[in-house]
Amino acid sequence: MRTTRTAAAALLAAAALTVTAAGCSGSGGKDAENEPSSASGGGQPAATERMTVAMVTHSGEGDTFWDIVQSGAKAAAAKDNAEFLYAAHKEGKEQAQLIDSYVDKKVDGLIVTLAKPEAVKASVARAVAAGIPVVTINSGGRYSEAYGAIGHIGQDETVAGEAVGEELTARGRKKALCVIHEQGNVSLEERCAGVRKTFRGTVENLNVEGTNMPAATSSIEAKLQSRKDIDAVVTLGAPFAAASVKARGSAGSAAEIDTFDLNAAVVGQLKAGHIGFAVDQQPYLQGYLAVDGIWLHRENLNVIGGGKPVLTGPALVTKKDVPVLEELTARGTR
Repeated sequence: MRTTRTAAAALLAAAALTVTAAGCSGSGGKDAENEPSSASGGGQPAATERMTVAMVTHSGEGDTFWDIVQSGAKAAAAKDNAEFLYAAHKEGKEQAQLIDSYVDKKVDGLIVTLAKPEAVKASVARAVAAGIPVVTINSGGRYSEAYGAIGHIGQDETVAGEAVGEELTARGRKKALCVIHEQGNVSLEERCAGVRKTFRGTVENLNVEGTNMPAATSSIEAKLQSRKDIDAVVTLGAPFAAASVKARGSAGSAAEIDTFDLNAAVVGQLKAGHIGFAVDQQPYLQGYLAVDGIWLHRENLNVIGGGKPVLTGPALVTKKDVPVLEELTARGTR
């Protein structure tokens, strides 16, 4: 696994914070829903007052990325004596309504994504005004501080995109297709912009309907059939890597498939040589540190990262990393 120079120090810091938090405590892809966590792993939960932490994301149906985020959040919640609630909606308006519902429930902490920041801005402000500490994760990090969050945990999407552009150049690619599966998501746009910034070839964006995988696959296939000069496809989410592999075969293309995000399926495709590389932003760590950050803030007024973004990626994963990742992805933590 190869981290970019920018992210390496932050990844080490984040890992150290996880260990520190564990010592201090004494111990997705689904439809929108409230889902209390169940204790997992050994040890006793923290001997602190029970609290409730809610997470609201922009996850679409079937996106396994958010299952991994929830796994991390649930592990931290079990350790921190917290009830974990989760809800999601791909549309910004509905996401804002979910945030409002948790504010009305007077939760002790709120974790939100800012994929469509303007849509949820007022709801986040309402949470902050109510005295609920907010941690943002995954997307929209540049809006986090202005919206009143105590911190942001995730990767810098521009930096991640730039790392992909550099890797494509090193691999001798000339024409890349960047597949955006959710229009209006600022993080996805930043990824493609980052690729375009550092890639010495040319980049074309393709918008697909992310919640309709057959339609997305057909769109990618059609583009590869009409543009035989495309020699790299960059997908922005793990499920779309498999769709692109299928589309490549149907189109008779020789384009390399590369992707953002990691799951068991992607590791299998790396192992089989169907995918060139993947960008790992450690979603488990995003969920874990967000819950732990709220617990630390409540109990000791700590702020992870001193209010600055805590980077969990990017790390470039290739076939040689498969042996150490297979077990981790199989259990849903990477």
